[in-house]
Amino acid sequence: MRNDIRDYKRLLGFVKPHMGVLLLAFFSMIGYSALNGLSPTAVIPIVNNIMSGSAIVIPAHVNVPGFIVDIVAAINSLPQMRLMVMLLAGSLVYFFFRNVFNFLQIYLMNDVSQRVVRDVKDAIYRKLLSLSMYFYSKNPTAKLMSRITYDATIIRDSISTGLLDLILRPLEIISHFAIVIGIVVIFDIPLGFILTTILLFPCILLPAFFISKKLRKITTISQEKMGDINTILFEIITGMRMVKSFSMQKYEYRKFKEENRFFYRLAMKVVKRVNIISPINELTSAVYMVVVVYLAYRQILAGTLSWGPFAAFLLSILLMIKPIKRLSKVYAVIQQSLSAGARIFEILDTEEIIIEKEKAITLPEIARNITLENVQFKYEENDYVLQNVTLEAKKGEIIAIVGPSGSGKTTLVNLISRFYDPSGGSIRIDGVNLKDVTLKSLRNQIGIVTQEMLLFNDTVIANIAYGSKDFSKESVVKAAKVANAHDFIMAMPRQYDTVVGERGFRISGGERQRLAIARAVFKNPPILIFDEATSQLDTESERYVQEAIDRLMAGRTVFVIAHRLSTIKHATKIVVLAKGHIVDIGPHDELMKKDGLYKKLYDMQFNDIRPAGRLNRS
Repeated sequence: MRNDIRDYKRLLGFVKPHMGVLLLAFFSMIGYSALNGLSPTAVIPIVNNIMSGSAIVIPAHVNVPGFIVDIVAAINSLPQMRLMVMLLAGSLVYFFFRNVFNFLQIYLMNDVSQRVVRDVKDAIYRKLLSLSMYFYSKNPTAKLMSRITYDATIIRDSISTGLLDLILRPLEIISHFAIVIGIVVIFDIPLGFILTTILLFPCILLPAFFISKKLRKITTISQEKMGDINTILFEIITGMRMVKSFSMQKYEYRKFKEENRFFYRLAMKVVKRVNIISPINELTSAVYMVVVVYLAYRQILAGTLSWGPFAAFLLSILLMIKPIKRLSKVYAVIQQSLSAGARIFEILDTEEIIIEKEKAITLPEIARNITLENVQFKYEENDYVLQNVTLEAKKGEIIAIVGPSGSGKTTLVNLISRFYDPSGGSIRIDGVNLKDVTLKSLRNQIGIVTQEMLLFNDTVIANIAYGSKDFSKESVVKAAKVANAHDFIMAMPRQYDTVVGERGFRISGGERQRLAIARAVFKNPPILIFDEATSQLDTESERYVQEAIDRLMAGRTVFVIAHRLSTIKHATKIVVLAKGHIVDIGPHDELMKKDGLYKKLYDMQFNDIRPAGRLNRS
């Protein structure tokens, strides 16, 4: 229970910036509770006066303030018709303000909850943008998306409904309890009967408490399962071409159906536990009332209690039970929100691995070289992916990186971009350790083109100029021409204003790659990284892309991961990796003479390769 309070207080930390709205809601709740707490028994004497002319009498044994005596005397002096008009007018005023306060407290609390959800989503998104690529290698995209969509919605309900009831219902209970105390004092109800009634009262809440306690575990499992379902949907929708090419529709449907049915069963367990609270509350309330009536009847038979005071007392108790039953459901709502909150804070509490120093310097444009000194890297407790890698790339050189799958090629270039930090050794540009410079100044100098370069569901011009706030269309067109992209762009329906679709799926693979190269040209970085940029293209598309690459590389420091070795024959240096080690390094001709791993890899491809271009710096 203590942990629940601590976790919920942390969740309510998102409410703190919106205390102004919450205070307005709180005052509206006070107004509503005060009006809602007025017992119908309070107007019974007035109605009796109107209908029968009987004056309101204050029992002689009851001590009341003088202003109440004056009010009673004034009511008794009024004509019945005038008193009736005043009562009806007062009823209209009462219901008007009661409903105004009710609307305001509901509206304002929903406003607070929507603000909290907005801030939670902002916080998650901001955190996701700051986390390293290692985090994304461990967490599926769809599950991360469910944190923003599904879990944030649950938190909204805990604020709009849970916090509302947590504040409002105690106010209502206090209001009704004050009426009960007034009735007890005025009608001198026996103390023993009152104490017994109060001691039995908690029995109404206990069953709901135990049911809600089990709800958090089930809610956690159901939220995880929703993440699994989102993952399946994301994979299938993005990989629909593969599914259809292998005729796997039935298999994928059965897999989704199984997960969906399991989630349904979990959801129904949650529904059962949430909604069984009300009927159980009704039952325990009924048992409580039966016991109270039985005890009251015994008091009446004994002559210590009369029916009139008991009826007024019982009606007030009934009015107090309703907010208590609503309050008992709050715990169930809070348990669900705590489960969602735990998943959200799991992200927000994730430590950032790639940390920028407080006094990091701005990295000047590369003037001499990039050096890797005894670089090692591994993912947590796994084996080393790279070991003792020492390499120098001078400004303007083309460094080709080759090797079998899993040899660490992509990891090496990811370290240069500081998507990861080395587990040992250092990487320097012009002698400055990458850990000592700002990430922005480092990455502004690097352009990356991969075999699956992401395009956004936006216009051509927005994709090419991505990352730039102020630019001219002429500069975008110039970049597109360098990338051999201008001609096919001009053939599009809206040319540079054409939307390319999600991940660029409305255009061909070769066209996507040329837009990606145009983006790199537009960025105009001094360092370029090509990660198998032409490996999945047909011959014609590869020729266009390779020509664009050759023009882009002129005068830049370039790292190339090549699948087709015929395209890197004219690289300055070819680095051969195997099992995380550099096993050879040198130009193409020199490596071919050594009869080592590079020659074996080259000979394996030679008969199948038709050179589509060549790397040069002209």
